[in-house]
This record gives sequence, structure tokens and C-alpha cells, in this order.
Amino acid sequence: MGEVQKGLLSVIQKLKSSPEQELRIVLLGLDNAGKTTLLKCLASEEVSTITPTQGFNIKSVHSHGFKLNVWDIGGQRSIRPYWRKYLGNTDLLIYVIDSADQKRFEETGQELAELTEEESLMGVPLLVFANKQDLVTAAPAAEIAEGLSLHTYRDREWQIQSCSALSGEGVQDGMNWISSQIMNRKK
Repeated sequence: MGEVQKGLLSVIQKLKSSPEQELRIVLLGLDNAGKTTLLKCLASEEVSTITPTQGFNIKSVHSHGFKLNVWDIGGQRSIRPYWRKYLGNTDLLIYVIDSADQKRFEETGQELAELTEEESLMGVPLLVFANKQDLVTAAPAAEIAEGLSLHTYRDREWQIQSCSALSGEGVQDGMNWISSQIMNRKK
């Protein structure tokens, strides 16, 4: 846990060209993908939960001038219109997948495809965390990337990273990719 934390802090320090710069990272994924565990892995600071409407939670983490908005997606399509309000000015999208839950790959792929078509997320870099790689039944990241048709995403930079939010393995590699993306965009 400590390693990841240090890593995230170093990423944030690198990114901070001005003290009050807010970095908006949206963390999305189906329920039970491991978003909360990943969040705990990333942020030791205050986590506040906002529940704008029934059916999903938004947690906001403020850490060293950086804001991480974490979304818990319920399955309801009826709430999608509300997301748009929160997706504006997103610097980066992290999408978490439970690599062991192969029954839901189609559903999670569809969610991701719909998300990347959102106007407010056009061209926003995408990091897919293929989580729960510590489980024997986990599909490898390359197979998931193929299943999600990531190679067809031509309008943005993307990366898939195998990880285990429980052990923290792979999380730092993902954060390093994020920092290089954001550094490139700031140039």
C-alpha cells in the first residue's frame, strides 16, 4: 500500500505546475469491479461520498491539489443522463474491470463503448485496469483488451494494465502511464 501511495504522490507532484491545479480523473466501472479497493489503494486522504440521485455514488477524493471522482455505476440506464453533468473537464478516465467475472465482459464492454462516445469524454486518455489478477480465474489483460475492442479506439490514447487492487500490484504502473499522459497534454 505504501509504495503505491508514494508513487501517486510523486505523480501528483510532477503534474502540479500551479499549486491549485485540479486534476480531474474519473474512475468508472461496474459494481464489484474493485473501484473502492483501488481508491483506498490510491488515496489515504479524505474520501467524501456524494449521492446526487439514487442508483449511483460519487466519491470525491482531494489529495494534494488533485481531485479524483469515483463513480459507482449501478445498472440503471435511466441515470445515465445525469452523468454528463459530472464528466465535463475530465483529464483522464480510469475504467476498472473485474478480470475474473467473464459473464459480465460483454456488459462492461458495452458500458465502456457508450462512455467513450460521450461528448465530454472525446479524446480523453483511457486507462483500463484489468483488476483481480490475483484470482486464478482472471482473464489476461490482452484477452480483455481484445474483448473490449480497445484497438478500435483511434481518437484517444489508451492503455490496459493488469493489476490487483488488493495487493497493489500493477497499480503503480498504471499511475505512471497516467502521469506520462498528463505531462504530454500539458506541453
